[in-house]
Amino acid sequence: MSLRDPSKNAEPVSYSSKTSGNDIIGADRTTTEISGPTDSHVLSQVDQDEKGLAQKAGATDTITDLGWDHSPAEINERLVSGLENDDLWMLIRRFNKQIYYVKAVPDAPMQRLDLNRAEDEQFSPDKLRATLERFYTTIVVSLTAFVKHIARLRSWRERPRTSAFCAVYFAAWALDLLAPTVFAVLIVLVISPESRTSLFPPAPIALVDKDTGGVQKPKAGVLGSHDSVTGAPENMKGEAAEQEASNLITSVASVAVGSVAGKHDQGTPQDAPIEESVPDAMDIVSSTADAQTAAHGEATDEHHDKTRQPMKDTVYNGANISMRILSDIIDTYERFGNALSPTPPFSILTPYIRLTAVLSVAFLASLVTSSYVLEYPRWERLLELQNSLLKGIPTNAQLTLTLLRIGEANGAPLPPPPSHALHQTPSSQPRSPPPTWLTRTINLFRNTTATSLESKLAMDRARAAIGSSRAQGRVGVLHKKGRITLPSGPIQYDARYKGKRGVVVIDQFQSESESQPQSQPTTTTSQHPILYFTTDQSVRLSPPTSSISHRPKGSVLFSLPVSDITEMRKIGGLGWKGKLVAGWAVGGKEVVDGLVLTTGTQSFPLTAMKMRNQLFNRLVAVDGQVWESV
Repeated sequence: MSLRDPSKNAEPVSYSSKTSGNDIIGADRTTTEISGPTDSHVLSQVDQDEKGLAQKAGATDTITDLGWDHSPAEINERLVSGLENDDLWMLIRRFNKQIYYVKAVPDAPMQRLDLNRAEDEQFSPDKLRATLERFYTTIVVSLTAFVKHIARLRSWRERPRTSAFCAVYFAAWALDLLAPTVFAVLIVLVISPESRTSLFPPAPIALVDKDTGGVQKPKAGVLGSHDSVTGAPENMKGEAAEQEASNLITSVASVAVGSVAGKHDQGTPQDAPIEESVPDAMDIVSSTADAQTAAHGEATDEHHDKTRQPMKDTVYNGANISMRILSDIIDTYERFGNALSPTPPFSILTPYIRLTAVLSVAFLASLVTSSYVLEYPRWERLLELQNSLLKGIPTNAQLTLTLLRIGEANGAPLPPPPSHALHQTPSSQPRSPPPTWLTRTINLFRNTTATSLESKLAMDRARAAIGSSRAQGRVGVLHKKGRITLPSGPIQYDARYKGKRGVVVIDQFQSESESQPQSQPTTTTSQHPILYFTTDQSVRLSPPTSSISHRPKGSVLFSLPVSDITEMRKIGGLGWKGKLVAGWAVGGKEVVDGLVLTTGTQSFPLTAMKMRNQLFNRLVAVDGQVWESV
């Protein structure tokens, strides 16, 4: 076992574990020898010429820590080849918010990439909110940049470039070659990434006035980011646009009240506190309508109004269909983006050749076809793009999953994004107004609510100790903000199971004889990673030892092979209502969420996990399951 500071170009921290030469993670294979259920599994193990820190670690009998507890400044090399660390962390950060419930499926999909959305995908207002925020950061920001670039061209402020575009356009129009010219330019843009910056030089979105094409003052007052509409400051790439999306959705009152409140926030644990006692925020709208109806002397209860529930179901079904259509649009947009700017290990030439071939056919057809034909496109006859033109091209979530699998295939799990930092604030803060009787009353109510909530959670500790399963799931869900949780990866994670505090461990390479319950006979000695939960406090010692064989008898509450996991679902620590109450009333503390792992016959709820997303990302990538998003 070696220990070194990556910032000083020394060997990273490595944790000992056992491996087998026959294991695909530990085996030295060529590209032609690798096979997998999906292209993502295969590409994660391709030996690339250019290597990042994860690829340099290689598949050995150790797990390499690439800097899970380091600041971004201390990681001075790319973690994976072909992608800057800021871009990688942005992908993972958005992956954490987008994906929170996955199921293993037996067969690879037609597209040969997993993590597609399930046909029976569940709808919730919170998922709709996340989809709308994703739509903003993926499409709205890009379209805003496009609109402002057209304004730049039309403004004649960049005379040489505008003159060139104008001359080409009028020449094509005069020769009746407008459509072939458009397709020719598209082919050039597909084939040559350098031509994109030459023809369309980038500029900060917030600095361009969409009406005049000139320079304007950013809406945020300062220019702190180039790829956001407001130009707000950010500490990590993409944070400003994500904050814009969140604030936009929250500010639009017409969006479903449940989306604003975050209903079903990453799943609600069974028997979550406050769920029954706090009224549903979505009922406020219907209650207001009932009050107005009652004022006119009409009946308002469901016994008399038989249309209420059917209409509510219709609205939910319509919202679910709209969300799926919106997700399809975003997926297709992301696939086109990843086709034009491929990220290793995905093929760089294949999408260029495929797109160029299609555009070349359109170019040749446009030479002998009148441009008026293009006014009547037959969109209904097009095949599904993800299974034809964009087959094998990933969405950002599928790209992120493949990058996570690269780290796992090389025994070097990718470190999580740095903690989300608050935006920079001006040095001169406005003085807060003096408190009024209303603010004093609200503060009194807030303090009373906080005391009541913390008292209830304190009682849960006592109830959990005597075996209450409801209380066990709520122990430790309130953490002090900023408190460092140890251990925090990459192989060990602080958590609770049935109220007992311990550590979840990914024992990377263990034989089946060690992972099977003692009541079951051992039939094979194949090597595979297992997951187990232990209350043994020595697991926190440094250097850590992951092997389950080092744990005292009785300290391991459960263990299971990672390959047996069929479902993983992120859950909220207190439910969405409880989280709202805690966020409003309890200052200085945050609600820590959990993760439910399901095998064919059992479920294992892990609670009070501050590093929940990090464990989820390792488990979704470490083994060979084919996942779908539910």
